[in-house]
Amino acid sequence: MVGKIDKQEVEYLAKLARVGLTNAEITKYQKDLGDILGYVEKLNEVNTDGVAPMAAGIQAKDVMRDDKVESVEGAPAELLECAPEKEDGFIKTKSVFE
Repeated sequence: MVGKIDKQEVEYLAKLARVGLTNAEITKYQKDLGDILGYVEKLNEVNTDGVAPMAAGIQAKDVMRDDKVESVEGAPAELLECAPEKEDGFIKTKSVFE
């Protein structure tokens, strides 16, 4: 049956995902997963002849920039003023290692 998923399949998927489900959740996911599968079947009916495959929904460009050091006069002093704790001109943080 197109777009249908039975209770045992939902239970099997939950077991694979190591997720415990109540009977109400099984029923809900049975309907939700059935709806998703029905939508996928609908998409499979679309004529895609002549449509080039794509790897992503958007065309992203490489936005890398040159790695260069920039500083603003007074910025370190302003940052230090905002720090809740400071010591010897440095921002004091909690220890990472014991």
